[in-house]
Amino acid sequence: MPRTCLEGKRFWSLAAALCALLLASVTLGVSLGPAPLPFGRVWGVVLHQIFPGWEAFDRAWPGNEVGIIWQIRLPRVLLGAVVGAGLATAGTVIQAMVRNSLADPYLLGISSGACAGAVLVILFAHRLFGGASAFGVSLTAFAGAALAFCLVSAIARRGNGLTPVRMTLAGLAVSYIFMAAANLMVYMSQHNGAESAMFWMLGGLGGARWDRLGLPFAVTLLCLAVFILRARDLNALLLGDETAAALGVDVAGFRRVLFVLTSLLTGVLVAVSGSIGFVGLIVPHAARLMIGADHRRILPVGALAGAVFLIWADVLSRTVLAPRELPLGIVTGFTGAPFFIWLLGRDKH
Repeated sequence: MPRTCLEGKRFWSLAAALCALLLASVTLGVSLGPAPLPFGRVWGVVLHQIFPGWEAFDRAWPGNEVGIIWQIRLPRVLLGAVVGAGLATAGTVIQAMVRNSLADPYLLGISSGACAGAVLVILFAHRLFGGASAFGVSLTAFAGAALAFCLVSAIARRGNGLTPVRMTLAGLAVSYIFMAAANLMVYMSQHNGAESAMFWMLGGLGGARWDRLGLPFAVTLLCLAVFILRARDLNALLLGDETAAALGVDVAGFRRVLFVLTSLLTGVLVAVSGSIGFVGLIVPHAARLMIGADHRRILPVGALAGAVFLIWADVLSRTVLAPRELPLGIVTGFTGAPFFIWLLGRDKH
């Protein structure tokens, strides 16, 4: 059998297995918690809410269980899946864009810019109105990500032009600036919303609601579709700028498109989940180990793997110290740091 056929068969088998694992993870993620619920009851409540008129699902479920499953846990698990898929997608694209296997949205300052923008509106709105709206946080997070993108692009263009090394170094500088700004705002605000802003900066899905799922889902799906359609150009970038240009890729223009889309994607995700690290770093590598270096396969596999990973990270965050909730960024940090150390040990470049 030709190699391409074998790779295609392996990809579809892996994708099907990850889809099944994702469905199982959603079920277990809703079922597990301080108040465990049977798997059958989870789907009974969900199907009853989706098809209220169907006699097969029409029964009197306990009101407290309906509230826990439908209003609290299911939106949270689904948001975790969307954020995990989006961060993994952004990390995969950024690693190709800068040709750096240790890159992720934080390396280019995009996440830090989004974080600083969101912290600004959280503290400002807390002082004036007692709290910030989801739309306001999303808007300022995207504005911060876009500002970070503009600064990185402007700094990297000085001198020898927009190269992967210069983008990486500029991204690191901008990342430190925005994180310092966010920490300064939290420090200066003292008790005026500082605690909620700090918990948000550490990452978490505690604010998940049905009305907050639409925007991150739509943006993640749109960006993933665009990246898959441009997967051949992403593959070409890995070969170097000169080779990519020889293959017909407008390297500078394509990088601008990737910067804008990854800024949009990261800003929207950070707005709903806070700052969650390592997902965009470790999941793309896991996908490459499973399926190879072709972005037509890495992107969908990475999105599915990222969704599964963050669902289980969130399960740990709300069960390890139950009834207290551990910030999600701490869980992903403890998970991702050993992988990062291992990656540094095996990296040859």
